[in-house]
Amino acid sequence: MLSPVASSPAPARAPRALQARPVRLYDSWWTVSAAALVAVVVLTGALWCSAHVQTDQSLHTAALFVHLASLVLGFGAVLSADYYGLLWATRRCSFEEVLAATARLHVPIWAGLGGLVASGMLLHPDLGSPVTLVKIGLVLALTLNGLQAGLLGRRLEASGGEVGRGRLAWGGATALISQACWWGAVVIGFLNTNG
Repeated sequence: MLSPVASSPAPARAPRALQARPVRLYDSWWTVSAAALVAVVVLTGALWCSAHVQTDQSLHTAALFVHLASLVLGFGAVLSADYYGLLWATRRCSFEEVLAATARLHVPIWAGLGGLVASGMLLHPDLGSPVTLVKIGLVLALTLNGLQAGLLGRRLEASGGEVGRGRLAWGGATALISQACWWGAVVIGFLNTNG
C-alpha cells in the first residue's frame, strides 16, 4: 500500500528561462542606488565611530599602517584599471582584455577603500576642519563613482565590444572623477599629517 505522499507527482520545474535569477549589485540603477544608500549609512557610521572611539598610541600606529597599506592596494588597483583603459584607447590591447583585467581589479579596489574607511575612523580625523570635510566628501564621491562604474562595466560587457560615444564619455568621466577623488584625498591626507 502506497502512502499518499509517495504517490503524489513531483512538482513541475519551471523552464530555465522562467526561473528567477538573484538580483545582483550592478543589475540596474535601482540596485546601484540601494547600494549607494547603504554606503552613505556605512560612511556616516564610520564618522560617528571616529568621534566616539578612543585609541592609544599603538592602535593609532597600527591604524596608520593599515591606512597606508589600504591606500597602496586600492589606489594601485585603480591606477592599473585606468592603465588598461589607456592601453585600449591606444589600441595596444583588446576590449575584452580591458574588461577581464578591470573585472579582476574590483576586489582590491573595494578592499582598499574599505580598509581606508575602517582605519581612517581610528585616526581621529578633525571633523571640524573644512579640509577634512572635503576629504570625507571625496571619499563619498569616490564610493558612489565606484558603484556606478560597476554598472558601466556590466553594460560594456553586455555590449559585445560595441562602445558608442555615450559609453565612451561615461567611461572617461568615471576615470577622471576617480583620479580626482583619489589624488585629492591623498593630498589632503598628506597635508593633514604634516600640518
